[in-house]
Amino acid sequence: MALTSRPPRGPLRVLLRAPILCYRARLGFLFGHRLVHLVHTGRKSGRRREVVLEVVRYAPGEIVVVAGWGTRSDWFRNLEAAPAVKVQSGFTTWAAPAHHLLDEAETLRLLEDYRSRHPRAWKRLAPILGVPEDPRSAGDTLTRLRAVAFHPS
Repeated sequence: MALTSRPPRGPLRVLLRAPILCYRARLGFLFGHRLVHLVHTGRKSGRRREVVLEVVRYAPGEIVVVAGWGTRSDWFRNLEAAPAVKVQSGFTTWAAPAHHLLDEAETLRLLEDYRSRHPRAWKRLAPILGVPEDPRSAGDTLTRLRAVAFHPS
């Protein structure tokens, strides 16, 4: 069973949320552009929510992430209800960034590119996402994974 079969609970959730403390302490730059701190608004509560995600592609003017839990990811569902408040990666911070969803073909190209640029990380990440070693043979898994691109507004 892939880790992405359900959202994390217990100690795994605590571990995955630990980088938020670094961003709150203004030390997020230590992660470079490998992680992004996303601040958004809860769709039901209206409260400020935070999550740190792995960046799949970074380019000046664009940060792309993948929702490992697909449309069940809370942050993803919150973005559908309201735009992000802030994204931060390295020394780059965008207040009220624009975002758009990538389609399946773009997501496949994105994952193939990530695999070629970060082969060791991909070997660890692919089983967690429930994706085969070769993203082209992922089949319907790509319909579950959703990629989101952020841009400065």
